[in-house]
Amino acid sequence: MELPEGCIADILCHTTPLDVARISVISKIFCSAADSDTIWDHFLPSDYRSIISMSPSLTNAPSKKALYLALSDHPIIIDQGKKSFQLDRKSGKKCYMLAARALYISSGDDERYCHWVTLPESRFEEVAKLKVASRSVICGKINTVDLSSNTQYASFLVFKLINAHGFHCKPMFLLINISGGHICYKAVCLDLRSKAMDSTFIFRNVRSDGLLEIEIGEFFNSGQEDGEVEMCVMMIEGNGSFYLEGIEVRPKILIP
Repeated sequence: MELPEGCIADILCHTTPLDVARISVISKIFCSAADSDTIWDHFLPSDYRSIISMSPSLTNAPSKKALYLALSDHPIIIDQGKKSFQLDRKSGKKCYMLAARALYISSGDDERYCHWVTLPESRFEEVAKLKVASRSVICGKINTVDLSSNTQYASFLVFKLINAHGFHCKPMFLLINISGGHICYKAVCLDLRSKAMDSTFIFRNVRSDGLLEIEIGEFFNSGQEDGEVEMCVMMIEGNGSFYLEGIEVRPKILIP
């Protein structure tokens, strides 16, 4: 005797979106249960209504599954263009990107070093075109209550290089400071010609949107406390230049 579809849906609520996609091919009743609003409402974040309130196409989504897939397929712009939001498709965890306009940029008011321009690859209306000044600093903050609980997160500087040669052998220092005292610190290099000086040096990665990223660091969000995560990038010297897209915070992918 087969289990009722509603019972199957209740059981699937205790799995993950990836598990539901795999289980849906078992039989017709599992496939039907896997489309249930009960399941996908469970996978959507509890505050999703306020997040999508300014996106009419999403508020009118035909089903909770359709809404989930839309939020995991493409980021939506929120907070007057200063952030983007997306769901990690496999886990349903929250992902945010802080736009350059939402960040503290030490040279942001100096036209010799910072201009606001449009960039075809960007999800935002404008990005910062930066020329590195002595002791340049970029900082962003996000509240832990906005993130998914019980989740290991990583933050990334997202950018596009203009002049990489100016970063040759010039380290960039990355720092995460979490309420309560946890600090993650390391150094990276933007110019691939530079040789690693020690084990703390890493290189940039190419993203699916064509931009580049460097991991600033990672942290665990328990969700039990209202705290703040501060992410900073410090450039002591160099004369390189780049477009600054923002700082992205997304679940850490663990490879078995």
